[in-house]
Amino acid sequence: MHSNWIKPLLLAAVVVALAGCATSKEELMPHGGRTMQDIWQQQAGDGGSGQVARRQLLDARQSLRRPLTNIDIQSATVEQMRYTRTAANEILHQFPRLPNPDLVMYVFPHLAGTDPIPVPGYSTVFPLYQRVQYAMPGERTEDY
Repeated sequence: MHSNWIKPLLLAAVVVALAGCATSKEELMPHGGRTMQDIWQQQAGDGGSGQVARRQLLDARQSLRRPLTNIDIQSATVEQMRYTRTAANEILHQFPRLPNPDLVMYVFPHLAGTDPIPVPGYSTVFPLYQRVQYAMPGERTEDY
């Protein structure tokens, strides 16, 4: 019963696919004899040479340029060091350590050993997790 409408639908899909493959690129998108460079130069102005637009672009760039001061030169090295990759900062920034809080435990005075020897009370510190854990690259490490 399902094959009554599946076969005509499949035949129509095959016919549409073959008709799409039979169309040529030149027929769908004729471009004439103009190249991309011709179109660019025409849109840039000055009758196709683009000299006016090129001059305006250079003038705009010159207005944005400014000379570097001594402070700029000195701060550039410090600024570049922040972005320079070394083995030390690469591992710290790419795989940061996850927080591992220290727990403080107080041991009450007690007797220890086969001959009961008194041990005074003391405090000891140990990490919450047994091993140091590292975050995956891009994993969030700060508190939510």
